[in-house]
Order: sequence, then structure tokens, then C-alpha cells
Amino acid sequence: MFGVFCGSITMQDREAYIVLNMIDGLGPVSVRRLVERLGTPKAILEADRDTLMEAHGVGEKMALKIIVQRDQLDPETEINKAADEGARIITQLDDEYPEALKSIHDPPLALYVRGSLLPSDAKALGIVGSRSTSHYGLSAADRLAYQLAQTGFTVVSGLARGTDTAAHSGALKGKGRTIAVLGGAIDCLYPPENDGLAAKIANHGAVISEYPMGRQVDRMTFPYRNRIISGLSMGVLLIESTVKGGSMHTIDAAMEQGRTVFALPGRIDMPGARGPHRLIKNGAKLVESLDDILEEFEFLIPEAERQAPAAETAARPDVPLTEAETKIVEALWGEALDVDSLARAVGMKSYELSGLLLGLEMKRVVCMRPGRMVELADDLRTGFRS
Repeated sequence: MFGVFCGSITMQDREAYIVLNMIDGLGPVSVRRLVERLGTPKAILEADRDTLMEAHGVGEKMALKIIVQRDQLDPETEINKAADEGARIITQLDDEYPEALKSIHDPPLALYVRGSLLPSDAKALGIVGSRSTSHYGLSAADRLAYQLAQTGFTVVSGLARGTDTAAHSGALKGKGRTIAVLGGAIDCLYPPENDGLAAKIANHGAVISEYPMGRQVDRMTFPYRNRIISGLSMGVLLIESTVKGGSMHTIDAAMEQGRTVFALPGRIDMPGARGPHRLIKNGAKLVESLDDILEEFEFLIPEAERQAPAAETAARPDVPLTEAETKIVEALWGEALDVDSLARAVGMKSYELSGLLLGLEMKRVVCMRPGRMVELADDLRTGFRS
């Protein structure tokens, strides 16, 4: 195995960062302190125990762990494993490493990247929320992500079920870029049903992880990765969450990093509205429409581009809709409605609406649910799921 030393061969700093990132329990802050003390990442992997312990916060246990593991870890093997998954590894020394991420307190030492990270991704907004989001939350995440993408924003989220999936899908429908930050290794994608979505994201943005190959998700990896979602973003929008929900970790990180915090208001009887409402009470920007986000970043966006794009009314351009059908789809874009409420919203008699709904069901544009509820088909609400 190619370790730190093989005869006269020495490791370069970029490879050293990859190895340091693979050492269990060694975080970015400790590595930064070691670099400040020793000069280079490579020097960390060449130092003896006493020298390592001279760095603030590095005790004997960590020093010995570095010494033991450095000779067991091979950067070339890790690079090849990543390549087998269609990914490459970038470090803080690479030009592709996002500048916004470098500015946070604990930037990842390395990122495993499927897809591409572009300079334009600096204009990014994070969208986070509950995995068990309501129809209202899913529709809002999908619609706002679509509109943000149309305005040139990159949408950043975590590829989880619920809000994250809706946000990524909305951005893809908007023909924009989106970045998924994983809670495990690039070869341990979770949830597995989002594998197809991840492939589409990699073609129109990036799927990234800071975790070494083979690292499975656990209760610690998800909260820790949340700082990357906020770190990549100019601001973070919370869709739905309880006061103690996991998404609040991302909001905490955003506030620590000086990012703008946005929150979507909800019904007062919805548990998922309590997190956003708490943030709004504490000064977060209330979001009712895309304009509420754009006005916070108006210095980045030419005035001619600030008008919110219209909501997409058909995810299937090959399915023609009549004027009346389009009106129904637009009424359902924000939320599911019961038949009577939908009839009032579109100004139709119930018998007129029933015939049109039957036709839209046959076109797979709407779905009828228990309780005479009508909603848009899944791929119209969250897009690109199939």
C-alpha cells in the first residue's frame, strides 16, 4: 500500500488533505491548528507525536491516532474508489473548491464530487425542511426552487425525503442548477430511492460529500453535513420543521456563518409551522413569494431579471391543456384542494369541473385522493422522480 512514506516518495499537500480527511475523529478545526503550527498538511503526516501535540487541542490520543492511521491510508486508492463511483476528490487547495465554503469556521478538508461545481454556484440558496412535509410544504419548496432556478440561483439541499427532494426537483424543472449535500459517503447514497434523482442532479449541478468512501449515514453525519448546505449558500429557507427538528441544525449553522435566514409561514395548527414561526418571531425574513427572497439579494440581480417566473403549469409539454384545464392546474399548484373549494377557485359548477377532472386524470395531470381531494400528479409536484 502506498502510505505517507515509500522510500524517497513523499506525499504532496493535496494528497495529505485527502488522508487527513480519512482519519477517524480528526476534524477541520484540528487540522487547521496543526497547519498553523507545522506549516503544511504534508508536515502533519511527517511529524512525531510530541510535535503534533504542540498544536492547540491535539492531545496524545489524537496524535497517536494520526501516526497509526497515516501509514494505513492510501490516497491513490481512495481517489480510484471515488472514480469508480463517477466522482473526484477536491481539496481546499483546488480552484474548484467553493470560496464561500472556505470562509466558514470548519470547512471540509475534502469534497467528493459527482458533477460540477461552478463559480456561478456562489449565487445559491439553501432550502431545507422536514422529511414528512405537508402538501403545502412540498408545493412551496418545489415552486420556489423552480422560480429560483429560473432566476439564476443554484438550489442547495440535502437529497433527503420530503422537502429536499421537492427542492432539487423544482430546480431541475426550472432548468437550473442544484447541489445535493449527502449525509454519508458518495457510494452510500441515502435514501436509496433517490438514486435516479441524484444522477439527474449530477448532470445539472453536483452531488457532494465530505465523508470518505464507505462511510454510512448515522445520527451524527446528518447534522454535521448541514453546515455545508448553509456554507455553500447566501441564505437558507426553512420550509417546515418542528422547533427541535433536524432542519433547525442547518438554520443554526446559517446564523453562525452570517447567512440570511428565510422562513415560510404556515397554518398555526400545523406542527411543521412551529419552527418557521419561531424564526420569524426572532427576525427571520418571512417568505410569501420569490420577491421576498430576491429583494434581499437585489445587488446581485439586474432589475430586469427580478420579476418572478410564472409557475410551470405542465411538466409534460407533450400533453396539451385547454384553457380551462390550465386554470385548474394553476389553482392546484400551491396545494391540494377538495372538489368544492377547487370549483370555487376556478369559478366553475361542480358538474363542469367533474368532467374536466376526469380528463386531467386520464392525462395523468391530477390525482383524486380520499375525501374528494384533488392534487397535481407526483411528478408535477416534485418533478423528475421517475
